Order: sequence, then C-alpha cells, then structure tokens
Amino acid sequence: MVKPVRLTTAQALVRFLSVQHVERDGVEHHFIEGCFGIFGHGNLTGIGQALAQNPELLTYYQARNEQGMVHIAAGFAKMRNRLATLACTTSIGPGATNMVTGAAAATINRIPVLLLPGDVFASRRPDPVLQQLETPWSGDESVNDCFRPVTRYWDRVQRPEQLVPAALAAMRVLASQADTGAVMLALPQDVQTEAFDYPAEFFERRVWHVGRPVPDNAALDRAANLIRASKRPLIVAGGGVIYSEATAALRRLAARTGIPVAETQAGKGSLPFDHPGALGAIGATGSLAANRIAADGDVIIGIGTRYSDFTTASKTAFQNPDVRFINLNISEADSHKVAGLALTGDARATIEELDTRLEGWTVPAEYRARGEELRLEWDREVSRLYALGHGPLPAQSEVLGAVNELSGPRDVVVCAAGSMPGDLHKLWRTRDSKGYHVEYGYSTMGYEIAGGVGVKLADPTREVYVMVCLDRRPVEVEGHRGIRHPLPISR
Repeated sequence: MVKPVRLTTAQALVRFLSVQHVERDGVEHHFIEGCFGIFGHGNLTGIGQALAQNPELLTYYQARNEQGMVHIAAGFAKMRNRLATLACTTSIGPGATNMVTGAAAATINRIPVLLLPGDVFASRRPDPVLQQLETPWSGDESVNDCFRPVTRYWDRVQRPEQLVPAALAAMRVLASQADTGAVMLALPQDVQTEAFDYPAEFFERRVWHVGRPVPDNAALDRAANLIRASKRPLIVAGGGVIYSEATAALRRLAARTGIPVAETQAGKGSLPFDHPGALGAIGATGSLAANRIAADGDVIIGIGTRYSDFTTASKTAFQNPDVRFINLNISEADSHKVAGLALTGDARATIEELDTRLEGWTVPAEYRARGEELRLEWDREVSRLYALGHGPLPAQSEVLGAVNELSGPRDVVVCAAGSMPGDLHKLWRTRDSKGYHVEYGYSTMGYEIAGGVGVKLADPTREVYVMVCLDRRPVEVEGHRGIRHPLPISR
C-alpha cells in the first residue's frame, strides 16, 4: 500500500497542477505552464507559500493587475491552441472580483483559464474579514459566487479532502475542447493551510487525451449529399478550424472542390488571404466578397463557429429563402445552432471525412469564377484603403496597411475593442494561421496589451503588434461655447 502524502491543501493543489499534461496526435504538452499571482489576505500563506516552497513545480509570474493576468493567460492559451494555459491566484475581495471580466471573456471565447482566488474563512470564525462584502441574507455566499455565470466550472473547496474531486473536475473541463472556458476553484483561506493525508496517486503524472472524434457515418453521408446537391455552397470558418489545426485540411478541401471560404473573427487565418477560395471576413464586419456570396448561398457549412451575432449580422447575412445549414463543431450545443444538420466532432478529422465523400465533385465553374472575381475585387479595395493618402494624419486603414506590410509572415497582430477590430477583420491580410489574434467575442477593453504579453509568452519567436483603438471625439469643455477642446476618449 502506498503511503499517503501529508500536505496542506494549497501545497497539494500546486503539486497536482504541476503533473497535468494533455496529448493530441501523439504529442504531449505540459498543461499548466505557470501561475500568475497577486497576494494578500486570502492566498498569501496558502497558495503563495506553496509556490514559494517549491518553485520548480510551477513557475510563478508576478502580476500588477488581476484582470490583466487573466487576459495574459487567455492570450497564452489561445496561442497554444488551448493545449496549455496558466493559472491565476488572487486574494479574496477586490482581487477576486477584478477577474470577472477576464473570466467572462475566456468563457465566451472557449479559452481555458484556471482561477484560484482566496475565499472567506470556511470556519467563519473571523467574520467579516477585511474587505469582505457581507450578504446578510445568506451565510454561505461570498463575492466569488458572482463567477458562477461566467465560468464553465465553479467549485468552492470547503474541506481539504474536497480538493481531489474538485481538481479532477476542473482539469476535465479545462482540457475539454468542447466544454472549456474559465474554471474557478474558490479556496477559503483557512482551508488552504489545512493539512491532509492525500492519496499518492493524486500526484502521479496524468495525461488527458484530446481526441479527434468524428460524427457517425450516416450524418456524414447526409452532409455530403446535401453539399453535392448544392449550387452555391459556402464554408464559414470559425476558431475551431485553427484550434484543431485543421487549416491544411481546409485548404485542400477548398482548392479541390472550389467551395469558397469566409472567416469569422476567431477563424481569420484559416486560409491565407491570397488563397483562391479565401473571401475574407464575413458578417457585420465582413468583406463585400464574403457577404455577397453569403447572401445567395444555398448551403452554409459552418466549421468551428458558434454563429455569433457579428458573424450572422444579426441573422441577416444568409438571405436565400431556401438556405440550409451544416454545422460542424466539437461542441454539441454549437453544432445544433440555426436548425442546421449537426456534425458534432473534431474539425480536422471531420473535414477529412467530408473531403473523401466529396471526391470527384466540385462547385459549378461559373460559381467558382464568381467567387474569384469578388475576391480580387475586394483585394483591390483593400489596396486602395491601404494607400488613401488621407492627410494630414493617416486614415486608420493606412496605419493597418503600413503595419501589415512592415510585419513578417509569422508576426501576430493583437486587438480587442473599439472600431479597429472591424477594420482589422476586413482589411488585415493574414498569412499565418496564428497571425491574427483579436478578442471580439467579448470585445474586452483592456485585453490588448495583456493579450499581447500572453501571445509573446506562448511563442517568443514571433513579433507581436498590439493595436489599441483611441477614438478622438469632440467633447465640450465646461466654460467654453461650442466644442473648443477635442479630447481623446480611450476605448
């Protein structure tokens, strides 16, 4: 019988996280690659001490802002195709609630991030504690309960032994390509420091397999038959194409069949901008090429997209009264959207299955020519907008064009909020599947610089360009008639 390991709850959690790995296609990745932390009452003598005692287990990264460190972790995980992430620990109170926006952004964008805030004393002996927000109508709530609607998994570890099932459940969600998002383990500050005899197997090296499931043959056959019967099919490529590393498979399918491809914000980069089938951005921030093809499309093949409001232009993008949808997504909830034929599975593996079933079939020659004509027309428009000669200050499109032409093929552009993500979606010429990194699922102000840090941390070999939108709007200053002093308003 293996002797139990006596550790505090915090020590046990750090050791557990240090041995978690994920594996896909035979390649293993260390999953939790470090921990950001800001320490105060609630986590200093728990998680803080555990990290300091065993620095070789989990790299500690110092942070200055709680929301920022969650954004860094999200940018890191997105850049790693969700096969690695970072943990974030804070004290109870404002330190914890500062992470709410970051948690919501990570969950909306299906990005794994682990949140480990301190919590009020489980014993309730010191009560209230410092900045504790009291809830007179409920003794078992704290500010950490406000994370419930913005996380994919939430738990409060009230006793040391509860850590075992809670940590395993947290990892199950974090490593899931279908269910991932922000995960939170609220850790009462007294429980963090309590010792317990943990089973030794809890600390053994664990590998979480990330598979490539495919839909059943009947569903694949129905989808292939629907595509074969179509005259104007269109692929809408979302973030799932990139996360599943399906870009090469999509490129082959598009080139062979002639089905044109439009891209969502998260899916931009699924095809290089100069691919013959690349129509560019779709939806409210889309290109004329993609949106004109979408309006007449008879079969829309969504791959790895959750059909956000921007992508569907509030459900006005697809105007053919007889339009049909095929939705390929690793998430069952997303694959059943817009009443489409659901293909629940991995993007790369399922694209390959469809490609096999579509062998010998192509779109009509005139439809392929129409898509190419529109693509070239839009490319000329992008070139015009890159060189407007606006003066005396350059237009936003000119700035984007200058950076695009200056940057290398593997460089990364990062943006999030304001008007710039719309222009980037339409105008940025992507050359690499990881070269476009815009957080527009939540359009989170403040993501840009922190997200850029996460991108650079995830891949130091790439140059990173962070775009921050500053809308210069006229504002009337009290004491002056009219608008005399235009002030920059940051967005």
